[in-house]
Amino acid sequence: MLMSNSARAARLHYMANGFRVLTPGDHVVCALTGERIPLDELRYWSVERQQPYASAAVAAKAMHGA
Repeated sequence: MLMSNSARAARLHYMANGFRVLTPGDHVVCALTGERIPLDELRYWSVERQQPYASAAVAAKAMHGA
């Protein structure tokens, strides 16, 4: 039986120009807000921290330690 990836969090390896899927899923969870981010909408992450962020504002907040 095939398993669906819906409602399953993916595990990713974040790189400078993209990411690699380590464990299939349909979303990741924002490291700061806990918001669910669909993979096709994921635009912001930290390569150094290996964390996804829900928006540019959230990413900036994370990078500045606020």
